[in-house]
Amino acid sequence: MKHHHGFIEVITGSMFCGKTEELIRRLRRATIAQQKVQVFKPAIDNRYDVMKVTSHSGYEFQATPIRGAAELMQSLDDETTVVAIDEAQFFDEQIVEVADMLAEKGIRVIIAGLDMDFRGEPFGPMPQLMAKAEKVDKLHAICVRCGEPASRSQRLVDGKPARYNDPVVIVGASEIYEARCRRHHEVPR
Repeated sequence: MKHHHGFIEVITGSMFCGKTEELIRRLRRATIAQQKVQVFKPAIDNRYDVMKVTSHSGYEFQATPIRGAAELMQSLDDETTVVAIDEAQFFDEQIVEVADMLAEKGIRVIIAGLDMDFRGEPFGPMPQLMAKAEKVDKLHAICVRCGEPASRSQRLVDGKPARYNDPVVIVGASEIYEARCRRHHEVPR
């Protein structure tokens, strides 16, 4: 089933807020609706399975690992009506153009990614993707310190907050990241 119009949806928020789980939920619904789905993820994200997007709670969906936005276009099947992109913050800026091109072709584009890096600053192409999207859902985790809604990803190094000048991209899960609210998010300079 083809869509009448293409559009972009963005699912964003901190780590552990359920972005990938929500992405997979939407993909399962598209599959039930007999839409042709293709899922892409950055090749550097090998936390759970190289050929699947996997949520922290264990939900998974087949995916194609790619190194950049151009590779997505080369891997796209002609009959695809839904394209999903997980961990979009790790892609180059060209992912914004690719998402736009896909939507212009009548494809539903579902993108999941962190809106902020561990410093609490906008992450990669996510601000542009959110601005271009017809629909943006910002999810919240639960702060491990106080139980309030968490909008930040706290990186830890030896149990202490990562410093501002530490590398921005370090792929990991609960072994080096925690969900934190604004009040409990720490980034020493």
